[in-house]
Amino acid sequence: MKHFLGFFVLIFFVPVTLAQELRALKQEAFKRGEVLRYTASYGLVDAARAELRIISENRVLSGRSTYHMVGTGKSLGAFNWFFKVDDRYETYMDESALVPWVFLRRVHEGGFILKRNIYFNQSKKTLRVKNLKDSTDRDFVAEPNVQDLLSTFYFARTLDLQHATEGQEFTITTFFDNEHYPMKIRFLGRERVKTRLGTFNCLKFSPLLQEGRVFKEKEDMTIWLSDDQNKVPIRLQSNLLIGSIKLDLESYESLMVPLNGTLKK
Repeated sequence: MKHFLGFFVLIFFVPVTLAQELRALKQEAFKRGEVLRYTASYGLVDAARAELRIISENRVLSGRSTYHMVGTGKSLGAFNWFFKVDDRYETYMDESALVPWVFLRRVHEGGFILKRNIYFNQSKKTLRVKNLKDSTDRDFVAEPNVQDLLSTFYFARTLDLQHATEGQEFTITTFFDNEHYPMKIRFLGRERVKTRLGTFNCLKFSPLLQEGRVFKEKEDMTIWLSDDQNKVPIRLQSNLLIGSIKLDLESYESLMVPLNGTLKK
């Protein structure tokens, strides 16, 4: 209860006048009510389900409209026996400035458990990391317009990716594991991708990731986004330290425009 109350005290006592300093951006890639569901395959076996949802409700924080995004991931079947995954991420993203105010991270992967909140004051360029497991807090100076792990995904969809040239890189400043990290995304070209859901025209990208933590090399992940206004991830494929994993879009709701592709009947 004390963490719940602390969340609302922090949010509602951010001075509204400071919010006038925030940037104002227009985006047409997503809207409230959007749902993206994915199947994660490890080799030939379906290993997990993942979902990205924008809650339909407009949560107003300190006079600012926000998008409430929720991402979940859960392991399936036999994978629960040797490496159970039950993750939940939430972000409250300013509707106009497209920056986060609050990020909630709940991770349960095998024997590893993490409960962490990050509170952003984008106007003052500060942030606070609150670890609920051991009740420790850390304060940081925040870089301008910094994103959290989940809001980075949505902000990337607002970039002008459809006019990218091959080899062009985009950089998004992200705060992850108590440090700022410049997330770079390199455009690799256009491809048609065939999945269980259908065949789609896609923009192909490679995020430049932190080498050695989970991934073999910096460019061991590839993402295919729909080549349309939505820029929805159709497929994500990555080589891990052990094996490889692939996530494919299996269903969706409330997109801005129809996907650029052909659905299976």
